[in-house]
Amino acid sequence: MRNFYTAGFLLFFLCCSHVFSQKIWSLEDCISHALENNIQVKQQQLNTAVSKLQYNQSIAELFPSVNATASHVYNNGQTVDMYTNTFASQTVQSNNFYLSSNVVLFSGLRLLNGLKQKQYDFLASRYDLEKMKNDISLTIATAYLQILYNLELLETSKNQLEISKQQLKRTEALYNVGTVAKGSLLQIEAQAAADELQVVTAQNQLDLSYLSLAQFLDLQTTQGFDIEKPSFSVPEAGLLSQQVDDIYEKACAIQPDIKSAEMKVQSAKKGLQISRGMMSPSIMLSGSYGTGYSGASKNIADISLSGYETIGITESGETVYGPTFQYTYEKVKFWDQLENNLNSSVGLSLNVPIFNKWQTNTMISTSKIAVNSAELSLQNTKNQLYKTIQQAYADARGALNRYHASSKSVEALSESFNYTQQKFDAGMVNSLDYNDAKNKLAAANSELLKAKYEYVFRIKVIDFYQGNPFTLK
Repeated sequence: MRNFYTAGFLLFFLCCSHVFSQKIWSLEDCISHALENNIQVKQQQLNTAVSKLQYNQSIAELFPSVNATASHVYNNGQTVDMYTNTFASQTVQSNNFYLSSNVVLFSGLRLLNGLKQKQYDFLASRYDLEKMKNDISLTIATAYLQILYNLELLETSKNQLEISKQQLKRTEALYNVGTVAKGSLLQIEAQAAADELQVVTAQNQLDLSYLSLAQFLDLQTTQGFDIEKPSFSVPEAGLLSQQVDDIYEKACAIQPDIKSAEMKVQSAKKGLQISRGMMSPSIMLSGSYGTGYSGASKNIADISLSGYETIGITESGETVYGPTFQYTYEKVKFWDQLENNLNSSVGLSLNVPIFNKWQTNTMISTSKIAVNSAELSLQNTKNQLYKTIQQAYADARGALNRYHASSKSVEALSESFNYTQQKFDAGMVNSLDYNDAKNKLAAANSELLKAKYEYVFRIKVIDFYQGNPFTLK
């Protein structure tokens, strides 16, 4: 019975594993999986988290600092008690308890500018994360479309091979009855072999495209990995009716790489203001409140007359006596000392920079360079975005034109091939003309597929830059 349950469990596990392994991945599934598991995305998320912590810390810098200190000290040998101002030669223990606080009243707006700088840095980091996600989405979409293209290319190659096989059978039959020459049969056999090689090549390209997508998804194997095969037509050319500049202006307003570059410019400008603030005086308000205890602190508990002693001699030679007293001491209690030794302080400090070896001037000059560099980086990012959209627009328009031309070419060559095939079967054309017509049709179909997917991808890229998610639906 135990073996029965074990076998049942294993069967269930294998069935479940098979079900999971046969998951059909949509484009949205692939993009979502990549964004959740990509190591670079996770690293950038950590960088963004650090940037947020730094921003929060810059907010905290505006608040006063408060510190509490406590000490317990043993002094051996002669020492001066800070509370009695007397010498003590025995082992003395003492305690100190203090609260201190300080707040910057003015520092050339360095704290406020630092806060704004950290805020811009945090926003730039978030936009960098979004830009990375966009790049990964485009990469996944490209690999996904490559699989769809190779699938259709493989199907086209198989159709061509099937046509060649059927024609080979007919030609063999005609050759056997002496209708066609052996040369024609050999030409058809060669064409069938070439078509078979094309199928193998197309299959290899398809396998490699599956492997490429699986690697982008960080999957360990392509076994059981398959994607959805959505049936989609060539999208309308609505976006191509717009001007490139209009598409660019909209993309420029929403693309995260532009936003990130803009935030970095603002951050650099705040850095310049911070550097200039180093030339301003700073004012700080500070205060403290504390008390302490000393083991050497004593009070007189009792005084008694112990006798007299000579304290001097008069001019007439008489001895002068004075009383001597005996003192009894008692230690001041801990809590009494804490109350008696309470002290507080409040102060203002002014720091005026006069000469710091030109460090401030150097920082200002460096900050100006950083601003110029950030502005150039922003302009370069805008230029690259414009070039990307311009190229995608031109490629999409060119691909659409090729698609329409290829559609007409396929239609015409299909009719031509059918006509040539009929004439070949009737012995009116030779095998060379037949193969030529067939290969021209195959090339036209291949060009049609290439134009179709290039147009779909380019138009989706343009749409993606308009802020729309990459989808084939």
